[in-house]
Amino acid sequence: MARAWDRLRRQIGMEWLGMHDLRHGFGSLLAARGVHPRVAMELMRHSQFSLTMEIYTHVAPELAREAVREIDRALGS
Repeated sequence: MARAWDRLRRQIGMEWLGMHDLRHGFGSLLAARGVHPRVAMELMRHSQFSLTMEIYTHVAPELAREAVREIDRALGS
């Protein structure tokens, strides 16, 4: 699979990006778009929910700021 990815990446002129980086990006993008974590787990073919959530998803700064704004609204600030 890695060879196929390298071949495709070169064909479209993409800078270096490894499969592992691609998986991290995919997991983070799913989280950022609000895809249910269980669906993300299935799409990424993980056997454990914790693997998907703890390793392959990253919180985008804007999502963190929005979460803080939601708490402010809930507290009436």
